[in-house]
Amino acid sequence: MTAADLLMMLSVLDSGARTREDILTGPALPTPHGRSFGGQVLGQALAAAGTTAPEGRTIHSMHGYFLRPGNSSEGMTFEVDRLYDGRSFSTRRVQAYQEGQVLMSLISSFQAPDTGLEHQDTIDIAALPDPESLPTVWEKYGHLASDGQASWVLNRPFDFRYVESDIILNVAEHTNRQRVWMRSRDTLDAPPLLHSAALAFASDYLLLEPIARQHGIPWATPGMRFASLDHAMWFHRPFRVDEWLLYELDSPTAQGGRGLTHGRFYDRSGALVASVAQEGMIRLPSQE
Repeated sequence: MTAADLLMMLSVLDSGARTREDILTGPALPTPHGRSFGGQVLGQALAAAGTTAPEGRTIHSMHGYFLRPGNSSEGMTFEVDRLYDGRSFSTRRVQAYQEGQVLMSLISSFQAPDTGLEHQDTIDIAALPDPESLPTVWEKYGHLASDGQASWVLNRPFDFRYVESDIILNVAEHTNRQRVWMRSRDTLDAPPLLHSAALAFASDYLLLEPIARQHGIPWATPGMRFASLDHAMWFHRPFRVDEWLLYELDSPTAQGGRGLTHGRFYDRSGALVASVAQEGMIRLPSQE
């Protein structure tokens, strides 16, 4: 899947797929396990909400709950409710449907340009290896391309390069933290809204990894089940997903079959451009 495919998946919501005002549709993204990818639902829902925002207002936050698993072979319908338009902020609620059932409910907020106090946590980007010096997933796992399950990792529209080792087949270090350089595979010629939707899409790929990494559980573990339960995201500063971003993640807690992860996105200058938080479910065969 290329960045062009991703752009088509997100922008099709605003290019003739409307059934009536504020009811939009999005195409399917097939997955090996048959369940809809949470990042796809998030990205499409955010893009749908953005088509109704007043001109000049940009996304600054979104909060969503995943209610039911979707069928990855079928498209979705997105219903947008225009909850509020104030002097500075606009709030939208989006419900994602399949076969008449709500799969996800998301509330997003858009803000008009403004100025005010500014600060951020700092990070020493220069102390990290450059993304160009790190191996790609294809360089490490391209020999598995004939495996249908591996296609989900190899054919993502984003290039993920791990500062620490990945956890696809094994876990080299048990820790609740990780850092990954990421960007779209090629240029994403799109407005800022779709770059934000694409980042929401990409953020869901890795959010459960610090939980699994802490407990030494690779993605290849037979019978492991996982699901995103909710997802919150804040957009702080301008960015492009086709330029390298550092995705820094940590998991402060896991309990009751659930784990919480926080994530931060920095550009190469060290600017904090977005933050994310998610609670997810991870169950092992012994817990069934």
